[in-house]
Amino acid sequence: MIAITKQITKNKLANTELSAKILQLKKEKNAVLLAHYYQEPEIQELADFVGDSLELSRQAASTNAKIIIFAGVHFMAETAKIINPNKTVIVPDLKASCSLAESCPPKEFKAFIDAHPGHTVITYINCSAEIKALSDLVCTSSNAEKIINSVPKNQPIIFAPDYNLGR
Repeated sequence: MIAITKQITKNKLANTELSAKILQLKKEKNAVLLAHYYQEPEIQELADFVGDSLELSRQAASTNAKIIIFAGVHFMAETAKIINPNKTVIVPDLKASCSLAESCPPKEFKAFIDAHPGHTVITYINCSAEIKALSDLVCTSSNAEKIINSVPKNQPIIFAPDYNLGR
């Protein structure tokens, strides 16, 4: 799947006081608003870029803004911060989560890895920074097959958290 970023007209919602204030603050603070496709239309209309996880990570990496506001799940904002350690990354909703990412708790995953020594650990980018830190390799949905095939055939692999993507 090719990720497509959609540049949204910033003034679509300028007729409301709140929207106008948000647009003003983004400009004053040198901030960029990145919104995932699943966000409400009102959020997408205020966003500078709308896309999937991979495309928004690319936008986070290339932005000149000092502040990145990430309207998405927590792990996506973590990825933006890893890519931009000297920038401020804001998550409007700290409770925004992903059931896939939550299905792989770091403590249990570490115990699983420890119980299976000698395996190459590959994780899907849609997981927490803690899980990524336990990994040898991190992949996206578009490069998972290439990453898995880069591991020698006789080398056992642990793939998480999306079993079906790793098959």
